[in-house]
Amino acid sequence: MTDTLDTTGSGSDDSEVEAIDRDLDESAAAIRPGKVTGRRAPQEGEVVVARTDVPWLTRYLLGTWADIRLASRDAAAKPEMQRIDGLSMAEHRARVLEQCRYLVETGQGLRAFPVELGGANDPGGNIAGFEELVVADPSLQIKSGVQWGLFGAAVLHLGTEYHHRTFLPDIMSLKVPGAFAMTETGHGSDVASIGTTATYDEATQEFVIHTPFRGAWKDYLGNAATDGTAATVFAKLITKGVDHGVHCFYVPIRDESGAFLPGVGGEDDGLKGGLNGIDNGRLHFDHVRVPRQNLLNRYGDVAEDGTYSSPIASSGRRFFTMLGTLVQGRVSLDGASTNAAKVALQIAVTYGNQRRQFTAGSDTDEEVLLDYRMHQMRLIPKLATTYAAAFAHETLLTKFDEVFSGRSDTDEDRQDLETLAAALKPLSTWHGLDTLQEAREACGGAGFLAENRLVGLRADLDVYATFEGDNHVLLQLVAKRLLSDYSRRFAKADFGVLARFVVEQAADKATSGSGLRSLVQRVADLGSTARSVSQLRETAAQRQLLTDRVATMVAEVAGALRPASKLSQKAAADLFNQHQTEIIEAARAHGELLQWEAFTEALEGPAAAGMDDGTRVVLTWLRDLFGLGLVEKHLAWYLMHGRLSPSRARSVRLYTERLAARLRPHAQDLVDAFGYGPEHIRASISSGAEKARQDEARAYYAEAREAGTLPAPEPKPSKKR
Repeated sequence: MTDTLDTTGSGSDDSEVEAIDRDLDESAAAIRPGKVTGRRAPQEGEVVVARTDVPWLTRYLLGTWADIRLASRDAAAKPEMQRIDGLSMAEHRARVLEQCRYLVETGQGLRAFPVELGGANDPGGNIAGFEELVVADPSLQIKSGVQWGLFGAAVLHLGTEYHHRTFLPDIMSLKVPGAFAMTETGHGSDVASIGTTATYDEATQEFVIHTPFRGAWKDYLGNAATDGTAATVFAKLITKGVDHGVHCFYVPIRDESGAFLPGVGGEDDGLKGGLNGIDNGRLHFDHVRVPRQNLLNRYGDVAEDGTYSSPIASSGRRFFTMLGTLVQGRVSLDGASTNAAKVALQIAVTYGNQRRQFTAGSDTDEEVLLDYRMHQMRLIPKLATTYAAAFAHETLLTKFDEVFSGRSDTDEDRQDLETLAAALKPLSTWHGLDTLQEAREACGGAGFLAENRLVGLRADLDVYATFEGDNHVLLQLVAKRLLSDYSRRFAKADFGVLARFVVEQAADKATSGSGLRSLVQRVADLGSTARSVSQLRETAAQRQLLTDRVATMVAEVAGALRPASKLSQKAAADLFNQHQTEIIEAARAHGELLQWEAFTEALEGPAAAGMDDGTRVVLTWLRDLFGLGLVEKHLAWYLMHGRLSPSRARSVRLYTERLAARLRPHAQDLVDAFGYGPEHIRASISSGAEKARQDEARAYYAEAREAGTLPAPEPKPSKKR
């Protein structure tokens, strides 16, 4: 679909809308590849066409591991791999287990494992393929993730050669289904405080695994209720009376008949709000003994005599290093949630382009839903955010692959990866849920039918916001990293430097050395709404606004927490708690900035060199809608901090509405570019059936009008004088 723009228009400011539209016309001309690739700039009077090259954009969105994603989508398109609504919980579980066996047969679950064991040693490709399974059945995506991305990955990354040879082959083949037993009923996000213990017995050279109280039971574990025959159990390692912190142990839990082994017990978690193809359950251990060699000892080992040793001296650093090796769960949830948002928008936009309701602009013809401004503002900004999340995920996945392939695996690289994953996973999982809900409402009652998938996907993805790290806790981890980086910046600063910084903060000028405040004030003081807001639409201005917000929020929190180092532990904790909301909001702002930067890089980076003129125009508008949407979302902050004047702040909303209107003709192309076919979407309202119904109804009324057989409308009552 194309949108033809005449770039010859000029003139005075006759209205805000016309002025903004002229600015958008000029922006389309300005970003033509005359400036990007050396081709000539458009001539005066030349018509610029905004259009989307759907095949090119589809391939671009597939990213680095395009072929692996396509292979995974081929698997997801097979009817036997797809969810069937209405199955009992037991039937659904059995079906998903068989689907996992298919992944073994085709090698699609083994890409992350060593080549010498039959894998491909391709960590990035493994995640890319795995997260595409969400379109088949989220239960399949998560159960396969439990088996190979958590249970198997714990052995791979926390174990050594002995464990790889001994345990991985049967894990890879699914001969040994397993549970990842980290979370406890009493401790989820706070893994360091779990209650399960593993006490070394020198006399027998065994570890004794024990859950001393009910809250220490391992809980919510996939594969634990029925299928699992072993588990990687996280417990506090105790030897010679010393607690060396959380370590991981390989523990058999069932025999070949499916009965629990001596000392092992458990329960079925039963029916859940979603993901009922996974057999989540609880495990508890009553002095269960395992050989010393079952300690996954890459980062901590116990000799025969009980002596503990570790290549990492700091217990805190050791703990976070071990947990950091399991970051792939967060990475995959980021991608899977973004894919679910793509599916939801493809359903809702397609339906909105076909469903008609109300004769607003005609006495005879009803309007297409997506032509209503409110419908555009419900869906198109979420489309912009989905693109931003997709490009950010590609950045995250690339970083993950660099670290886990060993190409770039320093401590700093791992910290950056963990921070990036902790920043993006909350945003994408929340966005996926919000998009599914908005898409459901935008489809009315049809969206509530199970056959149209939106309610089922919404239920399945609900838990994505809390597992692999509760979103708020993850953002708190991001904030701590931001504060740590900030403190290092000023660690050696003398009093004069800090004093000047405080004065600048008070004057609202610090945190941006490039004159952000003066730029924004200049924008605010211009008489033309289009010109003033169009400057905010410029890449440099958006970057400054978003970066300034992050930097200012971090600086404010750091200033508030500065006294903590001189307080008692209790008082320091109280101070931190007092500012927890601001801490989390700063981290969220950082994640939003990361998404915006990824979108901008996707427009301006080397990979975008093949982008044609029209596609660049459309994607730039989409990026601007995302960027200005963030400014609009946080207008209160920008107003309170003097970054925007009230009059200019009011204009931001109008500009986002005009951007959404400009993008409306391209909305179908933008969702089609996600590359999911009917076999992936599987929603009747986006299959063309609605268009057929609408065409039938319109033809019926048109024929009746022409034949003169339509009943006359009831006369309107006359007005009394």
